[in-house]
Amino acid sequence: MKKLLLFVIVLVGAAALAGWFLSAPTRLDANTFDNLRPGDPVNGELVFWASGCSSCHAAPKAKGDDKLKLGGGLRLETPFGVFVAPNISQDPNDGIGNWSVADLANAMTHGTSPDGQNYYPAFPYASYARMDLADINDLFSFMKSLPVVEGDAGPNELAFPFNIRRGVGLWKRMFLDAAPVVAAPVGGNDVDPAIWQRGRYLVEGPGHCGECHTPRDFVGGLILTEWLGGAPAATGEGRVPNITPVAGAFGSWSASDIAYYLESGFTPDYDSVGGEMVPVQENMARLPGSDREAIGIYLKAIPAVSRDAQ
Repeated sequence: MKKLLLFVIVLVGAAALAGWFLSAPTRLDANTFDNLRPGDPVNGELVFWASGCSSCHAAPKAKGDDKLKLGGGLRLETPFGVFVAPNISQDPNDGIGNWSVADLANAMTHGTSPDGQNYYPAFPYASYARMDLADINDLFSFMKSLPVVEGDAGPNELAFPFNIRRGVGLWKRMFLDAAPVVAAPVGGNDVDPAIWQRGRYLVEGPGHCGECHTPRDFVGGLILTEWLGGAPAATGEGRVPNITPVAGAFGSWSASDIAYYLESGFTPDYDSVGGEMVPVQENMARLPGSDREAIGIYLKAIPAVSRDAQ
């Protein structure tokens, strides 16, 4: 009996040690930043809008220059609890004014804070992990020009066990992957690969479209076999639509229809954008027309999900 008890203790201890090791926050290699050129804030502004930074970190319904005041505070109510978007303004105390480009890159691609904690994936780093370091460097350069906003946005409101950040490291081991979701265009041989790949980068990376339009499993990981096939809204109210090229509804739109919608907010039937898509469309309207067209081309050449994913 004593030997069995000892065996159980050793087994539990080994499992705890393995879990502690596997859940450790990860970072980019420090050498990754050795040859970075000076950041380009002009491109950084485009990356800012493509990434939707203001949609979560500016005040709700902010307009104009107020979208650049990133004091946080948006409350995201989910089945796991309430996530509060933090202050990411240039305030050195309450925001990220003291961050380096390496701090931003590690946060966006590894979900790791400067002090070595795991971020919750309400921050869509599982998508940002697919971003180019040069774009993150440019984004950093642009963000250094944004206003200081004082004030802590407040803590997340999570119950056990979701309030244990260390456990998020295990989630990242399962779901954090920088590889593209869709390897190559599906159907048709007239797709320009370079344009399609630009669209893939914008949708799968900075645009993080899959975070809303793809269903999740019981631990919150995206079900990639149903990529962009529609999903329950993260807030628990309504559904986010299927935006794959399945027959009917969105699937009947052309690439140009999609590009025009992202520019103007109007559908081919002259309906207007609504709900949580409003700030997304406003952000995408700031991109070059070629980027919106690339997004449309990508969405028309990905695998169709035959029904709204459950």
